[in-house]
Amino acid sequence: MIRLFNVYYPTRTIVLLLCEAVIVSGSFLLAMVALQGPLNASICLNYEYGALKIGALTVLTLLFSYYFDLYEPQRISARWEIYFRLLLVLGFLSFLLSAVVYLYPEFDMARYVLVLGLMFLTLGLLIWRSAYEWIIGQRIFRERVYVLGSGDRARMIVEMLRERRDAGMEVVGFDIAPADKSERKEWFGHTLDSFRGRTPDVNRVIVAMEDRRGELPLRELLKLRFDGVLIEESGALLERLTGKLYLDGLRPSSFIYSEGFRMRPSQQLARRVVSTLTAAAGLLLFLPLFPFVVLMVRLSSPGPIFFRQTRVGMGGRPFTVFKFRTMRTDAEASGAKWAQLNDPRATRVGNFMRKVRLDEVPQLWNVLKGDMGFVGPRPERPEFVPELAEKIPYFELRHMIRPGLTGWAQVRYGYGATIEQAREKLEYDLYYIKHMTLGLDLLIMFETIKTIVRRRGAQ
Repeated sequence: MIRLFNVYYPTRTIVLLLCEAVIVSGSFLLAMVALQGPLNASICLNYEYGALKIGALTVLTLLFSYYFDLYEPQRISARWEIYFRLLLVLGFLSFLLSAVVYLYPEFDMARYVLVLGLMFLTLGLLIWRSAYEWIIGQRIFRERVYVLGSGDRARMIVEMLRERRDAGMEVVGFDIAPADKSERKEWFGHTLDSFRGRTPDVNRVIVAMEDRRGELPLRELLKLRFDGVLIEESGALLERLTGKLYLDGLRPSSFIYSEGFRMRPSQQLARRVVSTLTAAAGLLLFLPLFPFVVLMVRLSSPGPIFFRQTRVGMGGRPFTVFKFRTMRTDAEASGAKWAQLNDPRATRVGNFMRKVRLDEVPQLWNVLKGDMGFVGPRPERPEFVPELAEKIPYFELRHMIRPGLTGWAQVRYGYGATIEQAREKLEYDLYYIKHMTLGLDLLIMFETIKTIVRRRGAQ
């Protein structure tokens, strides 16, 4: 896997994206050469901004593909859906190009180049996607993996690797070990020895044993390691594949000896500057819409425009968060409650504002004040914190940094309204705290736009 902005992406996904970038630019370049000839095409590229226009078309097409999840196959349930979404991307691209050329004719290239380029692009992408599906299915392009373990964690890894074809791993071994603890070490050792040879039958062994004391076949693992087989702990693999730190099996040593969880002052200063500038820009851009939103809230139900609520911030200190009011004034007459999907306490206007995240805009003021950062774990209510801290291990670690308007858990998971959901969100928050950098913050800001456009995770 390839690490970008402290996030791991499957190598084949990066290859897929780069190849599609070549196909998009190549399709329009081929159309230009076919219609104008090599000499005129060269003039158009060099002197009429042709290369810049093709580059812009390439970026636009890749962005559409990204927003339709074409680079996240784990979100797509069926193969036919890939081709359907691909056609949607091409349809949106055609519509947008038609509108741009109609309004601004100077953005057009030579006559019929865009039309022929889109035809080449449609054919090229459909053929490439079919070829890609065939290529990644070939054994030579898959890493052979043995999962060492027999408990729930090992079974979870096996199921995940079988579902995540983009990971490029094929499980070739997973055994139901004897129930007797004294026999398991010998059983696992014998299995590992069977993989040895001039050319080992596995490329990687994933250690997913829930209790390793007296059971881990160290001698056999060392032999395989010196044969060139990669030995990896299950937690590291799950962290790369899922973008979260699983609380099951997480020990204090995981934090003490980890390379992450470093809060450098220069890094925090850079993040603070970016958060402040982004919040200020967001408030300025929102100013023209402010009167309309105020009117919508006022007409939706009687009560104040803004909603104030106490949240827990960095170091466990309480602060007041600001939102546009989306619920009736008596929404919590019987006590504090988590928001729910299609919450009956919300007004009709409030439901709409929640889906498009308009109610969160006043929190930009909290970012400017320094109560929050633009990116970080979402601040929790003090009524819920004691119970969450009691039932979820390491929950209070999320108070090490400023809470955020958006965060890694928001773009990868969504809203949590139960103890179990809050536990899973914490796993994403811990991953963010471990790998926190300015680059990761910028990536989360970029993915937040997609989350809002696709209306994911709103309650």
